[in-house]
Amino acid sequence: MGLGKGMLAALKKMSYVTPSPIQAAFIPTALDGCDVLGQAKTGTGKTAAFAIPIVEMLEARSRGPQAIILAPTRELVQQIVSETTRLCHGSDIVVCGIYGGEPIERQLRALARGVDIVVGTPGRVIDHIERKTLYLGDIMHVVLDEADRMLDIGFRPDIERILRRVPDPHQTLLLSATISPEIRKLTERYMYQPVELNLSKDEPSVETIEQLYITVDHDRKMDLLLHLLERDQPRQCIVFTRTKRGADKLADRLRGRVKGIATIHGDLAQSVRNRVMQGFRDGTIPVLVATDVVGRGIDVNGISHVVNYDIPDDPENYLHRIGRTGRMGKDGVAYTFVGPDQGDPLTAIELMINKSIPSHKPEGFEAYRKESKHDGMYRELYSTTRSRSAYGSVRS
Repeated sequence: MGLGKGMLAALKKMSYVTPSPIQAAFIPTALDGCDVLGQAKTGTGKTAAFAIPIVEMLEARSRGPQAIILAPTRELVQQIVSETTRLCHGSDIVVCGIYGGEPIERQLRALARGVDIVVGTPGRVIDHIERKTLYLGDIMHVVLDEADRMLDIGFRPDIERILRRVPDPHQTLLLSATISPEIRKLTERYMYQPVELNLSKDEPSVETIEQLYITVDHDRKMDLLLHLLERDQPRQCIVFTRTKRGADKLADRLRGRVKGIATIHGDLAQSVRNRVMQGFRDGTIPVLVATDVVGRGIDVNGISHVVNYDIPDDPENYLHRIGRTGRMGKDGVAYTFVGPDQGDPLTAIELMINKSIPSHKPEGFEAYRKESKHDGMYRELYSTTRSRSAYGSVRS
């Protein structure tokens, strides 16, 4: 791919041998200096896809950083910093992460010493710009990672403020799981003739993941989760809940019954979140209860199972949740717990992925009471869902 000796040595140390499809398409295009709009599924190696060309194109150290990478969550920022730092092995390139939730003094000292690549959340980047502790006058490369998520959680004004501060000419690389009209508007305003690379192949689901739903009464959900954990013995598992309170409550109920369980959500102190994520990465925490906002930033290749303890209201969140497993071509299993009144969100998910999710009935476990008044509703609801033909039309 025309990479330098230093980069090849770093890749060898990281045991990177063959590029993933997005890396094979994205890296040469970015190295040509083009603006690139990349659409790819989660877990495809996109961090290296944009970090490798940026590291390769950096010039001699200047007054301020030459590249800025924006990401939606602190966890994702930390992971990008870690990956990019490994790609800089053997060089004097300095990578700095700036985000909220930790004392700003460490970031101030790092920026004052001089950095080449800044990775940050939009809000904290704006904070440093206003403090005049982050100089953007030498920026030549801008990356918007998980741009769809940043727009979803309201970062558009901050992103635009940052982009207006970056001098021209510069290169912009934008990566997103979906290309919405809002993403199009952003590219039209701030990118120059971007090369568009669609590596999603028009199939939003992750092919290596076995997706199953289980009909379950609400008061049986925790027992069902315990049954699956005992039966499957997952290597690592993320259990998704809809709310932070729900995550705490579930983790508290599971402690003492499940070894090595922890919870992570936005209300936890950053030091606690860092400690939990380190334990999850090194395997000392095999089961993690998480909410959507934090869960999307979790990039750990060893995750074998995802459990949607609470079915997501937004079908796109379903994709991001199950995308935590089956990463980089590995197999994974995703279970979704569905209650008697949750046919609509299940149907919305199936319509989006254009695929019928099979029902799973755990042997030896009664997930819902057969004599329940909801039993007929279950059968009617899911037989209707199964009867759709290619999901081209929906029966009322």
